[in-house]
Amino acid sequence: MRKFVAMLLAASAALPSLAQAEQVIQVPGFADFLAVDGDTVWATNKGRVEQWSRGGKLAEVAMAHPCGAMAISAGSLWVADCDEKAVKRIDVKTAKLVATIPTGIASSGELNVVAGDGSVWVASDNGAKDRGGLVARIDPATNKVVASVPVDAGTWYLTYGFGAVWAVSAAKQSLQRIDTATNAVTARIPLGKEPGFLAAGEGGVWVQEQGDGTVARIDPATNALSGRIKVGQNLKWGDIDTGAGKVWLRTTDDQVFAVIDPQAMAVEARKGKAAGSGALRWTPKGVWTSAHDEHTLSWWSGADLQKAP
Repeated sequence: MRKFVAMLLAASAALPSLAQAEQVIQVPGFADFLAVDGDTVWATNKGRVEQWSRGGKLAEVAMAHPCGAMAISAGSLWVADCDEKAVKRIDVKTAKLVATIPTGIASSGELNVVAGDGSVWVASDNGAKDRGGLVARIDPATNKVVASVPVDAGTWYLTYGFGAVWAVSAAKQSLQRIDTATNAVTARIPLGKEPGFLAAGEGGVWVQEQGDGTVARIDPATNALSGRIKVGQNLKWGDIDTGAGKVWLRTTDDQVFAVIDPQAMAVEARKGKAAGSGALRWTPKGVWTSAHDEHTLSWWSGADLQKAP
Protein backbone atom coordinates (compact mmCIF):
# COMPACT_ATOMS: atom_id res chain seq x y z
CA MET A 1 0.00 0.00 0.00
CA ARG A 2 2.78 2.41 0.94
CA LYS A 3 4.50 1.67 -2.36
CA PHE A 4 1.25 2.40 -4.25
CA VAL A 5 0.76 5.73 -2.43
CA ALA A 6 4.36 6.69 -3.13
CA MET A 7 3.85 5.94 -6.81
CA LEU A 8 0.72 8.12 -6.88
CA LEU A 9 2.53 11.00 -5.19
CA ALA A 10 5.44 10.75 -7.60
CA ALA A 11 3.08 10.73 -10.57
CA SER A 12 1.11 13.74 -9.32
CA ALA A 13 4.33 15.65 -8.65
CA ALA A 14 5.39 15.07 -12.24
CA LEU A 15 2.14 16.32 -13.77
CA PRO A 16 2.84 20.08 -13.55
CA SER A 17 6.11 19.78 -15.45
CA LEU A 18 4.43 17.70 -18.14
CA ALA A 19 1.56 20.16 -18.51
CA GLN A 20 3.60 23.34 -18.25
CA ALA A 21 4.60 24.19 -21.81
CA GLU A 22 5.33 27.84 -21.07
CA GLN A 23 8.39 29.31 -19.35
CA VAL A 24 7.46 32.85 -18.26
CA ILE A 25 10.19 35.47 -17.91
CA GLN A 26 9.41 38.74 -16.14
CA VAL A 27 10.44 41.76 -18.23
CA PRO A 28 9.93 45.21 -16.69
CA GLY A 29 8.57 47.87 -19.01
CA PHE A 30 6.79 47.18 -22.29
CA ALA A 31 8.39 44.20 -24.07
CA ASP A 32 6.74 43.88 -27.44
CA PHE A 33 8.19 43.12 -30.91
CA LEU A 34 10.69 40.26 -31.23
CA ALA A 35 13.61 39.14 -33.41
CA VAL A 36 15.27 35.74 -32.97
CA ASP A 37 19.07 35.65 -32.64
CA GLY A 38 20.16 32.02 -32.22
CA ASP A 39 19.03 30.82 -28.80
CA THR A 40 18.23 34.38 -27.73
CA VAL A 41 15.64 36.96 -28.68
CA TRP A 42 15.71 40.76 -29.05
CA ALA A 43 12.67 42.67 -27.81
CA THR A 44 11.61 46.28 -28.18
CA ASN A 45 10.92 48.00 -24.87
CA LYS A 46 10.22 51.51 -23.70
CA GLY A 47 13.31 53.59 -24.61
CA ARG A 48 15.45 50.58 -25.45
CA VAL A 49 15.87 47.24 -27.16
CA GLU A 50 16.95 44.27 -25.08
CA GLN A 51 18.46 40.85 -25.73
CA TRP A 52 17.08 38.02 -23.63
CA SER A 53 17.89 34.35 -23.17
CA ARG A 54 15.88 31.83 -21.20
CA GLY A 55 18.19 32.63 -18.29
CA GLY A 56 17.73 36.41 -18.26
CA LYS A 57 18.67 39.67 -19.92
CA LEU A 58 21.98 39.74 -21.80
CA ALA A 59 22.17 43.23 -23.32
CA GLU A 60 20.41 46.57 -23.62
CA VAL A 61 20.69 49.40 -26.17
CA ALA A 62 19.08 52.78 -25.53
CA MET A 63 16.83 54.26 -28.23
CA ALA A 64 14.35 57.12 -28.34
CA HIS A 65 11.33 55.07 -29.44
CA PRO A 66 11.96 51.60 -30.87
CA CYS A 67 8.86 50.53 -32.77
CA GLY A 68 7.63 47.70 -34.94
CA ALA A 69 8.96 44.28 -35.79
CA MET A 70 12.72 44.02 -36.30
CA ALA A 71 15.07 42.15 -38.63
CA ILE A 72 18.44 40.49 -38.12
CA SER A 73 20.74 40.55 -41.15
CA ALA A 74 24.41 41.18 -41.93
CA GLY A 75 25.36 40.63 -38.29
CA SER A 76 23.06 43.40 -37.16
CA LEU A 77 19.69 44.11 -35.60
CA TRP A 78 17.67 46.57 -37.70
CA VAL A 79 14.96 48.43 -35.80
CA ALA A 80 12.78 51.44 -36.58
CA ASP A 81 12.84 54.48 -34.30
CA CYS A 82 9.47 56.23 -34.55
CA ASP A 83 10.70 59.42 -32.83
CA GLU A 84 13.81 59.85 -34.97
CA LYS A 85 12.06 58.63 -38.16
CA ALA A 86 15.05 56.43 -38.85
CA VAL A 87 16.26 52.83 -38.89
CA LYS A 88 18.91 51.95 -36.32
CA ARG A 89 21.58 49.35 -37.00
CA ILE A 90 22.91 47.53 -33.92
CA ASP A 91 25.80 45.05 -33.88
CA VAL A 92 24.34 41.90 -32.31
CA LYS A 93 27.71 40.73 -30.95
CA THR A 94 28.69 43.96 -29.20
CA ALA A 95 25.21 45.42 -28.63
CA LYS A 96 26.51 48.75 -29.94
CA LEU A 97 24.82 51.19 -32.28
CA VAL A 98 26.54 51.05 -35.68
CA ALA A 99 24.50 53.45 -37.79
CA THR A 100 21.38 55.58 -37.92
CA ILE A 101 19.78 55.69 -41.38
CA PRO A 102 17.24 58.52 -41.95
CA THR A 103 14.38 56.87 -43.81
CA GLY A 104 11.15 58.33 -42.55
CA ILE A 105 8.73 55.96 -40.80
CA ALA A 106 5.23 55.46 -42.18
CA SER A 107 3.53 54.38 -38.95
CA SER A 108 3.50 55.45 -35.32
CA GLY A 109 4.35 51.93 -34.20
CA GLU A 110 2.66 49.16 -36.19
CA LEU A 111 5.15 48.17 -38.90
CA ASN A 112 7.93 45.78 -39.90
CA VAL A 113 11.58 46.16 -40.79
CA VAL A 114 12.44 43.16 -42.98
CA ALA A 115 15.52 41.77 -44.70
CA GLY A 116 15.58 40.24 -48.17
CA ASP A 117 17.56 40.12 -51.41
CA GLY A 118 20.61 41.62 -49.71
CA SER A 119 18.71 44.67 -48.48
CA VAL A 120 16.72 45.96 -45.52
CA TRP A 121 13.21 47.32 -46.15
CA VAL A 122 10.91 49.61 -44.17
CA ALA A 123 7.68 51.49 -44.86
CA SER A 124 8.99 55.05 -44.89
CA ASP A 125 6.09 57.32 -45.90
CA ASN A 126 2.42 56.85 -45.05
CA GLY A 127 1.19 58.82 -48.05
CA ALA A 128 -1.98 60.92 -48.11
CA LYS A 129 -5.35 61.14 -49.85
CA ASP A 130 -3.81 62.54 -53.01
CA ARG A 131 -0.70 60.36 -53.13
CA GLY A 132 0.59 56.93 -52.19
CA GLY A 133 3.18 55.87 -49.64
CA LEU A 134 6.76 54.68 -49.95
CA VAL A 135 8.88 51.70 -48.93
CA ALA A 136 12.59 52.44 -48.45
CA ARG A 137 15.32 50.00 -49.50
CA ILE A 138 18.53 50.17 -47.45
CA ASP A 139 21.89 48.82 -48.63
CA PRO A 140 23.73 47.32 -45.61
CA ALA A 141 27.06 47.90 -47.39
CA THR A 142 26.59 51.67 -47.30
CA ASN A 143 23.88 52.16 -44.64
CA LYS A 144 22.01 54.34 -47.12
CA VAL A 145 18.61 54.32 -48.79
CA VAL A 146 19.19 53.21 -52.39
CA ALA A 147 15.58 53.11 -53.60
CA SER A 148 12.10 54.29 -52.62
CA VAL A 149 9.25 52.14 -53.91
CA PRO A 150 5.84 53.79 -54.51
CA VAL A 151 3.09 51.81 -52.73
CA ASP A 152 -0.52 52.31 -51.64
CA ALA A 153 -1.14 54.92 -48.96
CA GLY A 154 -1.26 53.42 -45.49
CA THR A 155 1.27 50.68 -46.25
CA TRP A 156 2.97 49.70 -42.96
CA TYR A 157 3.39 45.93 -42.87
CA LEU A 158 6.10 44.03 -44.78
CA THR A 159 7.52 40.56 -45.16
CA TYR A 160 9.99 38.90 -47.52
CA GLY A 161 9.61 35.54 -49.22
CA PHE A 162 9.25 33.74 -52.54
CA GLY A 163 11.70 36.20 -54.11
CA ALA A 164 9.69 39.33 -53.33
CA VAL A 165 8.78 41.87 -50.67
CA TRP A 166 5.09 41.74 -49.73
CA ALA A 167 3.46 44.88 -48.37
CA VAL A 168 0.05 45.37 -46.74
CA SER A 169 -1.98 48.57 -46.71
CA ALA A 170 -4.76 48.50 -44.12
CA ALA A 171 -6.17 51.72 -45.57
CA LYS A 172 -6.52 50.27 -49.08
CA GLN A 173 -7.10 46.67 -47.92
CA SER A 174 -4.40 45.49 -50.29
CA LEU A 175 -1.44 43.15 -50.45
CA GLN A 176 1.24 44.38 -52.86
CA ARG A 177 4.04 42.32 -54.37
CA ILE A 178 7.27 44.33 -54.74
CA ASP A 179 9.70 43.02 -57.35
CA THR A 180 13.16 43.46 -55.84
CA ALA A 181 14.78 43.48 -59.30
CA THR A 182 12.82 46.52 -60.46
CA ASN A 183 11.82 48.14 -57.14
CA ALA A 184 8.23 48.28 -58.35
CA VAL A 185 4.84 46.84 -57.35
CA THR A 186 3.94 44.10 -59.83
CA ALA A 187 0.70 42.79 -58.30
CA ARG A 188 -2.08 43.90 -55.96
CA ILE A 189 -4.40 41.48 -54.17
CA PRO A 190 -7.57 42.68 -52.37
CA LEU A 191 -7.89 41.72 -48.71
CA GLY A 192 -10.53 41.72 -45.97
CA LYS A 193 -11.10 44.21 -43.17
CA GLU A 194 -8.13 45.85 -41.43
CA PRO A 195 -5.35 43.64 -42.79
CA GLY A 196 -2.18 43.73 -40.72
CA PHE A 197 0.91 41.65 -40.05
CA LEU A 198 1.89 38.96 -42.51
CA ALA A 199 4.40 36.14 -43.04
CA ALA A 200 5.69 34.28 -46.09
CA GLY A 201 6.34 30.56 -45.90
CA GLU A 202 4.73 27.12 -45.81
CA GLY A 203 3.46 27.51 -49.37
CA GLY A 204 1.83 30.91 -49.09
CA VAL A 205 1.78 34.49 -47.95
CA TRP A 206 -0.37 34.63 -44.81
CA VAL A 207 -2.08 37.88 -43.79
CA GLN A 208 -4.01 38.73 -40.63
CA GLU A 209 -7.39 40.19 -41.55
CA GLN A 210 -7.75 41.77 -38.14
CA GLY A 211 -11.26 43.14 -38.56
CA ASP A 212 -12.65 39.81 -39.81
CA GLY A 213 -10.84 37.47 -37.42
CA THR A 214 -9.44 35.56 -40.37
CA VAL A 215 -6.07 34.64 -41.87
CA ALA A 216 -5.89 34.91 -45.65
CA ARG A 217 -3.61 32.72 -47.77
CA ILE A 218 -2.25 34.20 -50.99
CA ASP A 219 -0.66 31.92 -53.57
CA PRO A 220 2.69 33.54 -54.52
CA ALA A 221 2.68 31.75 -57.88
CA THR A 222 -0.62 33.27 -59.02
CA ASN A 223 -0.79 36.36 -56.78
CA ALA A 224 -4.35 35.41 -55.89
CA LEU A 225 -6.29 34.58 -52.74
CA SER A 226 -6.37 30.81 -52.25
CA GLY A 227 -8.20 30.45 -48.93
CA ARG A 228 -9.20 31.88 -45.55
CA ILE A 229 -9.18 30.49 -42.01
CA LYS A 230 -11.53 31.79 -39.34
CA VAL A 231 -9.72 32.11 -35.99
CA GLY A 232 -11.85 34.39 -33.81
CA GLN A 233 -13.98 37.51 -33.66
CA ASN A 234 -10.95 39.63 -34.51
CA LEU A 235 -7.18 39.41 -34.78
CA LYS A 236 -6.25 42.90 -33.64
CA TRP A 237 -2.74 43.69 -32.45
CA GLY A 238 -1.33 40.21 -32.85
CA ASP A 239 1.55 38.75 -34.86
CA ILE A 240 2.22 35.91 -37.28
CA ASP A 241 5.12 33.64 -38.33
CA THR A 242 5.71 30.38 -40.19
CA GLY A 243 7.89 27.32 -39.59
CA ALA A 244 7.92 23.54 -39.08
CA GLY A 245 5.03 23.10 -41.49
CA LYS A 246 2.75 25.40 -39.48
CA VAL A 247 1.50 28.98 -39.33
CA TRP A 248 1.90 30.51 -35.86
CA LEU A 249 -0.58 33.25 -34.96
CA ARG A 250 -0.27 35.48 -31.88
CA THR A 251 -3.75 36.61 -30.84
CA THR A 252 -5.22 38.98 -28.26
CA ASP A 253 -8.50 37.20 -27.50
CA ASP A 254 -9.17 33.61 -26.39
CA GLN A 255 -5.54 32.32 -26.27
CA VAL A 256 -1.91 33.44 -26.47
CA PHE A 257 -1.46 31.93 -29.91
CA ALA A 258 -3.07 29.58 -32.39
CA VAL A 259 -1.33 26.94 -34.49
CA ILE A 260 -2.64 26.64 -38.05
CA ASP A 261 -2.25 23.62 -40.31
CA PRO A 262 -1.69 25.13 -43.79
CA GLN A 263 -2.60 21.87 -45.54
CA ALA A 264 -5.94 21.44 -43.79
CA MET A 265 -6.49 25.23 -43.71
CA ALA A 266 -7.70 24.93 -40.13
CA VAL A 267 -6.71 25.83 -36.57
CA GLU A 268 -4.87 22.80 -35.18
CA ALA A 269 -4.28 23.98 -31.61
CA ARG A 270 -4.76 26.95 -29.28
CA LYS A 271 -2.09 27.57 -26.64
CA GLY A 272 -2.21 29.50 -23.38
CA LYS A 273 -4.73 31.86 -21.82
CA ALA A 274 -5.42 35.25 -23.40
CA ALA A 275 -2.65 37.67 -22.35
CA GLY A 276 -3.43 40.85 -24.28
CA SER A 277 -1.35 42.16 -27.15
CA GLY A 278 2.13 40.97 -28.01
CA ALA A 279 4.43 39.41 -30.59
CA LEU A 280 5.49 35.91 -31.65
CA ARG A 281 8.52 34.36 -33.33
CA TRP A 282 9.04 30.71 -34.26
CA THR A 283 12.41 28.96 -33.92
CA PRO A 284 13.39 25.34 -34.68
CA LYS A 285 13.52 24.68 -30.92
CA GLY A 286 10.34 26.44 -29.87
CA VAL A 287 8.35 29.66 -29.94
CA TRP A 288 8.91 33.04 -28.24
CA THR A 289 5.93 35.22 -27.34
CA SER A 290 5.67 38.58 -25.59
CA ALA A 291 2.82 40.05 -23.54
CA HIS A 292 3.56 43.72 -22.92
CA ASP A 293 0.48 44.27 -20.74
CA GLU A 294 1.68 41.49 -18.44
CA HIS A 295 5.36 42.56 -18.70
CA THR A 296 6.53 39.11 -19.77
CA LEU A 297 8.34 37.09 -22.38
CA SER A 298 7.45 33.42 -22.73
CA TRP A 299 9.30 30.44 -24.18
CA TRP A 300 7.25 27.51 -25.46
CA SER A 301 9.46 24.48 -26.08
CA GLY A 302 9.13 22.56 -29.31
CA ALA A 303 8.55 19.26 -27.51
CA ASP A 304 5.66 20.69 -25.52
CA LEU A 305 4.12 22.23 -28.63
CA GLN A 306 3.73 18.77 -30.14
CA LYS A 307 1.37 17.78 -27.33
CA ALA A 308 -2.38 18.10 -27.54
CA PRO A 309 -3.78 21.56 -26.68
